[in-house]
Parts: sequence; structure tokens; C-alpha cells
Amino acid sequence: MLKNSENIGGNKRKKPMGFTLIELMITVAIVGILAAVVYPSYNDFVVRSNRSEAPRELVRLANLQEQLFVDSRAYTADISDLGEGTTAIYETLSKNYKISSTVVDNTFTLTADAQGAQKINDADCIKIEITDTGKKTPISCWEG
Repeated sequence: MLKNSENIGGNKRKKPMGFTLIELMITVAIVGILAAVVYPSYNDFVVRSNRSEAPRELVRLANLQEQLFVDSRAYTADISDLGEGTTAIYETLSKNYKISSTVVDNTFTLTADAQGAQKINDADCIKIEITDTGKKTPISCWEG
């Protein structure tokens, strides 16, 4: 039996190296199918991950409101009075949310409004709120 490198009729045959066009097309098709399946899951993960920042900051600012109430017997509508930022509206570190405070009598509501890409990609949780009583709305945005 002859090997690829042996002389056949005076010509030396070499084993072809590299990929054929068909092999390359099959590989590209498989990568394309995987990307089509994986990208929506990845995008959903990023949106949920970014969303976790809003509840975390809302709870932290609600705690600061309660601390202010203990000290001065009043809540504030100006987030900068809590020692966070220099404006009445607090922007989260990632800039995905702006948090504002509404005070009526001796109650407050903190509201996180989605910004930019988060607002576009997370239509169910554009506005997330917490009150002085701990009421969290919408509840689906507070769950894992």
C-alpha cells in the first residue's frame, strides 16, 4: 500500500494542509447558531445585573433617610442632604439610574428611574420605588 508521500508515477504527492471551504463554512454556521442562542441570554443577564444596582442604592438611601429622621425628625427631598452627591437627584455610579426623593408630611418615597440603555433594555423596571414603610414596587424588580 502506498503512502501519500511515496512516488506515484514519478510524482511525489503531499498531503494537503489547511481547511477546505466546506469545513470553514460549517464552522462559521455552527458559530453563528451558537451566537444566536447565547446573545439573548447574555443580554438578559446584563440587564438583570445592572438592575440590581437600583434596589441596593434605594435601600442604602432609605437607611440614610431614616438616620436623618432620627437626628432631625424630618425626611429630605434633597439627596445631597444625606451626604450623597451635590444635587437633589442622585445618579448611581454606573449612570444607569437617577434616584430622587419625594417627601410628603412625615413620609418619603425614593424612586430610581432607569437611564440610557437600561431604560431601553429593561422596559419592565423603568421605575423602581421604596417608601419609608419599606414598601417596594414593582415587586418583580426587587426579586433576584
